[in-house]
Amino acid sequence: MAVPGPPNVAARAAERRGYGVPTEQHDRPGRPTTDRDGAGGTKLAERRQRPRWRQRLSTTLDLIRANPTGRVTLKIFIAIAGALVVTIGIALIPLPGPGWLLVIAGLGIWAVEFHWARRLLGFTRRHVHNWTQWVKDRSLAVRFVLGSVGLAFVGSVVWLSLKYSFGIDVVAEALHYLATH
Repeated sequence: MAVPGPPNVAARAAERRGYGVPTEQHDRPGRPTTDRDGAGGTKLAERRQRPRWRQRLSTTLDLIRANPTGRVTLKIFIAIAGALVVTIGIALIPLPGPGWLLVIAGLGIWAVEFHWARRLLGFTRRHVHNWTQWVKDRSLAVRFVLGSVGLAFVGSVVWLSLKYSFGIDVVAEALHYLATH
């Protein structure tokens, strides 16, 4: 007797996330077998092949995880590396630079080993994609206003960071320069 497949709700949710899920359920009493793609099996075969470097990385990680000591060591290494990148990213958020990009990269590092980080990264990707699509669908005037608001926000964060971190008031210095020259 074959092992029963996942429930349809879980299978659909996993397919939406891009996982290969068996679409056929064998010998479950009271449930008909489902055969949505005609041959059963997984949807994974229909997806394009992963690049060679990703296959090698996946194989290497699987070999490390096969050893109990390697699995714990990998988890600790991934946790420390991700925390370091996220911490640096959080420190850079108020400064001009790639603060949010580093936070998302740290989430990507954590997502290699931790399921909660994988889900949070997927959530972030979906919302960034939806926001980008929403902005693309707006008129040029709305995009200009959104860009101006974003630029004003970044400028004010930089100004406040310089003023309270280093004691440099750029606005006062600029007004003083304009008044004397």
